[in-house]
Amino acid sequence: MKAVAIKKAQSLEKAADFQQMGTLRCDGCGEEFVICQHPAFIDKRLADEQAHWLERVLAEEHERDKKHADRIELPG
Repeated sequence: MKAVAIKKAQSLEKAADFQQMGTLRCDGCGEEFVICQHPAFIDKRLADEQAHWLERVLAEEHERDKKHADRIELPG
């Protein structure tokens, strides 16, 4: 796994080996997710793309009344 988004309310120890690249707040519910990348694959541009991808996924989950997972694997 090269990148993951973890709910800020969850322990970030789950991503201890990862570099935090930024935070994204869900427009639908306000939950915050920390975007983390594996240190061997750090890419700020990719982190921005992952944030946009995550925004769409979170919005789709609200449309389907689906609860957000605590950890979401990001494309990379």
